[in-house]
Amino acid sequence: MADRVHPMQSPPHPASPLPPPDQEDAAAATAATETTPLHPTLYGPPAPPPGTYIVQIPKDQVLRVPPPDRASRYKSLAERPVRRRRLRRAFFGTCGAVLFLALAAAVFVGTVYLVFRPRAPAFSVASLSIRGLDVAALPPSSLSPELDVALRADNGANRKVGVDYRGAGEVAVSYSGARLAAGQWPAFHQAPRNVTVFSTTLRGTGVSFSDEQRKQLAAEQAARAVPLTVEARVPVRLRFGKVLRTWTVDVKATCQVTVDKLAGEAAAANRGCRVKVRPFLWWWW
Repeated sequence: MADRVHPMQSPPHPASPLPPPDQEDAAAATAATETTPLHPTLYGPPAPPPGTYIVQIPKDQVLRVPPPDRASRYKSLAERPVRRRRLRRAFFGTCGAVLFLALAAAVFVGTVYLVFRPRAPAFSVASLSIRGLDVAALPPSSLSPELDVALRADNGANRKVGVDYRGAGEVAVSYSGARLAAGQWPAFHQAPRNVTVFSTTLRGTGVSFSDEQRKQLAAEQAARAVPLTVEARVPVRLRFGKVLRTWTVDVKATCQVTVDKLAGEAAAANRGCRVKVRPFLWWWW
C-alpha cells in the first residue's frame, strides 16, 4: 500500500520580512476576489460541445406570428372565446328582456282585471220571422228561406267596460246541421250596462233536406216545437274607459232556440247561449 504524501507549505523565507497585519488582511481579500468565481448566470449558457450548431429565431416570430397557411385558423381559434362570450351575453340579455316584458304584461293584465272586472256580454234571440221554409207546401228543390232575426245583446254585467262590435260579422241559422240562411251582424258600440236589440235579415238558397229530415221537420212543426240553432261570429274590441282598448278578437255565440212554426212570425223560446272567444281571453270563461 502506497503511502500518501501530503504537500507541506514551505516556511517563509527568513530573509523576507513579515507584512503588517493590515496589509495581510487586504492582500487576503484581494486574493479571494481574484480567485472566487462570479454567479454562473452572469457568464451566460455553457459552451456547446464541438459539432453542435445553434440557430436563433426571434421570439416575436415564434410566439406571435403564425405561419401564413395557419393564419386563418389561428385567427378563428383566437376569436372563438370572444364570440362565445358575446353570444352568451346576448342570450341572457334576450331572456331577461322577454321575462321582464312577460312579468310587466302579467302585472298590467292583472291590474286591468282587478279594476274593470270585464265580463262577456249575454246574447239571446228576441224573435224570428220565417218565410219559404214550409216543407209541406214547397217542393224539395225550391227551398230559399228568408228569416228576419231580432238579436239581443246584453252588456249589463260590465259596469266600466264597453264593447265595440266591428264590421264583417255573420249570423246564420241552421236546422239539424244544415244551414238555412245567413246574414250580416251590424257594427255598433255598446256602452257599459247597456242592452241593444237589433234586427238583421238572413237569406238562403238551394236548401234541401233528406226524406228523413223532411218527415222529422213536419212532425216537429205539427208539435209546434221546431229546434233551430242561431250562430253569430263577430269581431269585437273591449273598451276600458275612454282611452284603453284591446285588440280585435272573434266572439262566437251559439244559441239554441225552439220556434212554434216555420211560416210567419214565430215565437222563439231560448234554450241557452254559449259564448266563445278567439283568441282566448281567460276572464270570459
